[in-house]
Amino acid sequence: MNQRQDKALNRIAPADSDPTVASADGNRGPDDSLQRLDHLSDLARHLLARARACGADQAEVDCSEDRGLNVNVRMGEVESVESTRDRSVSITVYFGTRRGVASTADLRDDSLEATIAQACLIARHTEEDPASGLADPERMATEIREFDGWHPWDLDADHAIDLACACEAAGRDSDPRIGNSEGASVSSSRSISVYANSHGFVGRNRDTQHSIGCTLIAGEGETMQRDHWYSAALCREDLDAPDEIGRRAAERTVARLAPRDLPTSEMPVLFQSEIARSLFGHLINAVAGGAQYRRASFLLDRAGTAVFPAWLSILERPFRMRGWRSTSYDGEGVATRESALVEDGVLRRYLLGSYSARKLGLETTGNAGGAFNLDITSNAGELSDMIRGMGRGLLVTELMGQGVNGITGDYSRGAAGFLIEQGEIAYPVDGVTIAGNLREMFLGIEAVGDDIDPRSHLRTGSVLVGRMTVAGSI
Repeated sequence: MNQRQDKALNRIAPADSDPTVASADGNRGPDDSLQRLDHLSDLARHLLARARACGADQAEVDCSEDRGLNVNVRMGEVESVESTRDRSVSITVYFGTRRGVASTADLRDDSLEATIAQACLIARHTEEDPASGLADPERMATEIREFDGWHPWDLDADHAIDLACACEAAGRDSDPRIGNSEGASVSSSRSISVYANSHGFVGRNRDTQHSIGCTLIAGEGETMQRDHWYSAALCREDLDAPDEIGRRAAERTVARLAPRDLPTSEMPVLFQSEIARSLFGHLINAVAGGAQYRRASFLLDRAGTAVFPAWLSILERPFRMRGWRSTSYDGEGVATRESALVEDGVLRRYLLGSYSARKLGLETTGNAGGAFNLDITSNAGELSDMIRGMGRGLLVTELMGQGVNGITGDYSRGAAGFLIEQGEIAYPVDGVTIAGNLREMFLGIEAVGDDIDPRSHLRTGSVLVGRMTVAGSI
């Protein structure tokens, strides 16, 4: 490791005593996020007043500012340095049940006036929609809290390059079979936003996200294999060290060398935790209000019925401190609440905003904008314990393709991983397809581990599905 890389490792978590905070594009200065939120709040109130003056019965405004820095290196050389600084204002107006939306990134007065006029023009020429309109005023959040999600990082381009180079070098140096790299990346972003509507609601939010990742290549020619690892967090101090990330990427990559095929058969399939959350992502899509009222869900009208084993529950926790999607209010200002999505295997509700709720003749669940921090209950231990207990089966560490039908639930995806025999990893497997139906897969879940992947708002451990079709070329 050279001096530059060693220096980078020592700078991953600088002291918090410095009263200044660098913007994500590296320009140091005081943290003015609260003042910027004040400015956006005043702007939102002004735009709402202007919309009402133009004849709108109701209106809502979304304002946001985003800054970011993303650096990519490959083979020790800088490939790209991208600094972003974006802002946007979206204005929605309602004339009765007719709706118009317009947006702009130009905050000059004449541009904002033109945006309001355009939204009003669209609304006047739009068909009436009885489900349209703001959420009910009594549902608005009355207490706006922060959940420890604002941690700007004193990161400039040189520092980010150092960290990325150190990450990649640690991976490349850790095993002689690592002969190439797809590179390492470091990113940091921060965002502030205000949502306001003509009920008098004004919600403010600020958050940061940081990540370090590396993708490596082992072997030569047709025997080459690639894999990656990354760390992501809201606070830089929660990131793994760059050298640890590089070495983990190397371990995963060399473990995939000399893969074999499998004969087509049925067997248990164990989804590693970072892969397993995609299964519950399909659940979220299926129980979203839009999928329900469009009649485009494999879980259509299934609220109140068992869709998982009786031991499995999924709890929504929007108030988790330092959670990925923690919030006091949803995308319409409706107060969020902690509640079960699935309880004892039974789907208790859908994920509804006010529009989809009206279309279905139901009440909003405070989920305009999606789900907020889902926890899946576990009934098993670490991944190694689950492997020992499964006998023969397939451990899936990578999924490929988009072979999922959200209407029928049919599931067919390319996969790579490891064959498990007698409770131990036997050899790597590549080029297979795993297939089933999500309704049967959900009911067929035999275990969820406690090896929770913390890099997502959807927190689950590894998931064992008792039986799936695994199709190889043999």
